[in-house]
Amino acid sequence: MSWPKNPLIYEINTWIWLQELSGRYNRRVTLANIPTQEYDHLVHAGYDAVWLMGVWERSPVGIAIARYHTIIVKELKKALPDYTDSDLVGSPYCIRRYRVEAQLGGNKGLAIARRELARRGIRLILDFVPNHVAPDHPWTMEHPEYFIGGTEKQLSDHPEDYLESNNSIFARARDPFFPPWPDVLQLNVFHPGLRDALKATIREIAGMCDGVRCDMAMLDTNEIFLKTWGKKAGPVPEENIWKLLIPEAVKVHSGFIFIGEVYWDMEWEMMQQGFDYCYDKRLYDRLLESTPESVWQHLTAEVSFQSRLMRFLENHDEPRAGAIEPVDRHIALAVAALTLPGIRLLHEGQLDGRKVKVPVFLGRRQHEVTDAEISRLYERLISLLKSEVIRNGEWSLCEATGWPENQSYRNILAWEWVNEEVRALIIVNLSDQPAQCHIRPGRPYDPGHAYQLFDALSGELYTRDGNEMNDPGLFAGLQPWGAHAFIIEH
Repeated sequence: MSWPKNPLIYEINTWIWLQELSGRYNRRVTLANIPTQEYDHLVHAGYDAVWLMGVWERSPVGIAIARYHTIIVKELKKALPDYTDSDLVGSPYCIRRYRVEAQLGGNKGLAIARRELARRGIRLILDFVPNHVAPDHPWTMEHPEYFIGGTEKQLSDHPEDYLESNNSIFARARDPFFPPWPDVLQLNVFHPGLRDALKATIREIAGMCDGVRCDMAMLDTNEIFLKTWGKKAGPVPEENIWKLLIPEAVKVHSGFIFIGEVYWDMEWEMMQQGFDYCYDKRLYDRLLESTPESVWQHLTAEVSFQSRLMRFLENHDEPRAGAIEPVDRHIALAVAALTLPGIRLLHEGQLDGRKVKVPVFLGRRQHEVTDAEISRLYERLISLLKSEVIRNGEWSLCEATGWPENQSYRNILAWEWVNEEVRALIIVNLSDQPAQCHIRPGRPYDPGHAYQLFDALSGELYTRDGNEMNDPGLFAGLQPWGAHAFIIEH
């Protein structure tokens, strides 16, 4: 299957999802026997792809480290007040091997799930983590040279930075701006042998899914890796590792895509290295900071660039959007994030208004009651996202103008999607104050024609004159955190 324009992707915490399905259906559910109605629900929702987060084999050593790590355990108990040791299933990013966890159904179970998804036109995304592996990964014994190593003295002086495994000392993996992750070892992406091994790994993964979300992708660029590890990494290769790995996957699966978890304004650079899409974390931060001007500036980038970003209001690393208050603000930010070009990412539980962020180490989460208001509003929003004009139309920003005695228009952002038959006009007030403006269209309306504007969010219908909508523009008055999503037939 080829990938559609502006795909809608649904992220699922695989372990917890299957655990809860097992309880709901009163039998053990794995990837091999997911009930048909669960697949049908994904089809009805209109998802183009499912990201099954956390399918790979987890590490017993990693679990043992986490069990005695004060900060990790504190986080687990905060998210799950009745936490017990049995709830700790290990981090899905502390990978022992790229084999599907037996508890989840193994490789055969994943193949069945992929087949069932494909039958319904839904693609499959999995994780790829080339930066680090678990302390009991086979490479620690078979190829210790694949890692950033350490000495007895370094281990003695800085035990938080190093770990002994299989009679070798390894550096713990790290983001250069934070302390090391306690349960994973740092691979040396400059090592030729590791590069060949990662090529083989990505070829194998490419035969199992339709794309990968690449964990902390920018850490493995030559520039960042050298800054982080210096001389310990050895000579700098001529090519960045992604320019080697991405073509390997495409050899196996011509429609395979790479989604990069990318920060530090490195999105464009990673796209030049071959990534199809990159996280738009900058937009996420600016939306949460409620700075309309900075969001506006962000959205003035070339559409060709923006269409290769992944927009989200929530994922497994970020706090739950359901914790955003008031509800109107939550929905306004969701409308703003998800009606832009590029991938639109939704996270399982987001549509129910869940408030508790679940640490990836947990195999169980606490019960939360669905927020009926949030669920209803997301249902309307997803219906909008399924529309042809939002999926395949042409996107452009619209100008919001005001008048001297009223500067509230500065808090309003607007954009439109247009195709031959219809346009969708999105208007959002990114403030906790009422705001008014005139919206000037990117494409003129027919003078003298009366247009009907159907608000897909509220269900209300308005009639406006084309002359007025061209000049001075469509008048919009929005309540704090108000949003409109008008469908307008030509």
